Amino acid sequence: MSISPADSALYGALFSDPEIAEAFSDAATVRAMLDVEAALARVQARLGIIPEDAAGRIAAVAESFEPDTAGIAAGTEKSGVPIIPLVEQLRAAVGGEAAAYVHWGATSQDIVDTGLVLRLRGVVGLLAEKIERLSGLLAGLADKHRSTVMAARTRSQQALPTSFGLKVAGWLSPLIDHAARLDEIRPRLMAVQFGGAVGTLAALGDRGVEVMEVLGGELDLSVPAGPWHVQRDNLVEFAGWLSMVTGSLGKMAQDLILLAQSEVAEVRPGAGGGSSTMPQKSNPVACEAMVTLARSNASLLSAMHQAMIQEHERGSPGWQLEWLTLPQMAVATGAALNRAIEVIETLEVDAARMRANLDESNGLILAEAAAFALAIHIPRPQAQTLVKEACGEVVHSGRSLTEVLAGKTDAPVDWDAVSDPANYLGSASELIDRILSRL
Repeated sequence: MSISPADSALYGALFSDPEIAEAFSDAATVRAMLDVEAALARVQARLGIIPEDAAGRIAAVAESFEPDTAGIAAGTEKSGVPIIPLVEQLRAAVGGEAAAYVHWGATSQDIVDTGLVLRLRGVVGLLAEKIERLSGLLAGLADKHRSTVMAARTRSQQALPTSFGLKVAGWLSPLIDHAARLDEIRPRLMAVQFGGAVGTLAALGDRGVEVMEVLGGELDLSVPAGPWHVQRDNLVEFAGWLSMVTGSLGKMAQDLILLAQSEVAEVRPGAGGGSSTMPQKSNPVACEAMVTLARSNASLLSAMHQAMIQEHERGSPGWQLEWLTLPQMAVATGAALNRAIEVIETLEVDAARMRANLDESNGLILAEAAAFALAIHIPRPQAQTLVKEACGEVVHSGRSLTEVLAGKTDAPVDWDAVSDPANYLGSASELIDRILSRL
């Protein structure tokens, strides 16, 4: 039985990312904590705080130690954190005098948080790779369709001509920003946690900061000014980033869903999914999942902000709330990126249908273009009034806008040029180049 669709045998393929989910598995969680314990022992031996032979024994056992998972689960139920029973088992496995030096001067949260950061480092790398791949696909699609004319829609109504390439570039632009944001937050996120029982490192006398700094170097993590046991902004910042990524992908997916509607039919996002009773249907399943994941992450983000409210020098409910929330958000982001890559790789663009949808308006989508063309020859208010009157006639007569206007004014306007939507794309191509250049 599964509690979350992300780890369900039925729903996981749609809503999960196996690589990222693995970083939050029990095995990965325990391994990361053991790696931190081993690194702490090595550092303290190097600094002369614990005996070298004890550190060697601790590191060697930690490297190959296979804990009793059931025992850790039982201990977690009692203590509220898995590191306490894990340390007990590790000490028993180390044995002898060296066992006393396991976890020297540390507190449970030091090991759990630093272990989490080590796992997030891999997660961040995977997400960055996926964003880079998707960005490349979108860049190629934007360039290919820079001259593919389509209707731009505002408030769900046809507004003016645009190019599909510019629309795709609009999907790409925030992903470029998200990649830059990730580089900016990495040093804050990839930070060692080491503060001892209440953040004073008192158990290590006046060597606490020294151990913290060397431990950060040993694990290739940044070293914060002080412990962040109850200052969780680094994780919340990352959660916000995850939500922004899925939000951007959800916007792209929503556009594709609307463009794939039967009455619009300008794109076909992948093979689609069938209906149990309507054989003609091809549902945009992957896009729907992207929208769902975006909305889920937006909801979960509020829980991460709630988790920032911590008690004094060490809390527990907020800390545990992170355990329930952050893994779901990371896995959802990986899944959304996977679905987006699949969709863009298989996307079919129907340029002829885009043009047909433009032409169905009988030129009404070019009303602004006509008004500006007329304003060269007559006062602009007069031009706007004339075009508005002509639009009403187009609706009732079925004639084209430029045909009606040509009969209403003798202004020397090149109505053939005005009637071509491709001539009213403004700076679309230049804007595409500006966005692509940021890659």
